[in-house]
Amino acid sequence: MLNVGTPDRIVRLLAAAILIALPFFNLPLFANPVLWWGAIVVGAVLAVTAVIGFCPLYAAFGIRTRRRS
Repeated sequence: MLNVGTPDRIVRLLAAAILIALPFFNLPLFANPVLWWGAIVVGAVLAVTAVIGFCPLYAAFGIRTRRRS
């Protein structure tokens, strides 16, 4: 069952693009490999949940941002 609505999906895709791109700009914050990979992994998870329209954390807490049809 899908639980992520369209506005939420758009925000997730934008956040994912930013998180995936930021480490490649050689900012001092991302000199730490844990933060570098962490940003990429979180961005990838956001992108996947936006594309498939399902968030396991939303399901666990009973949250729905998608209207029921």
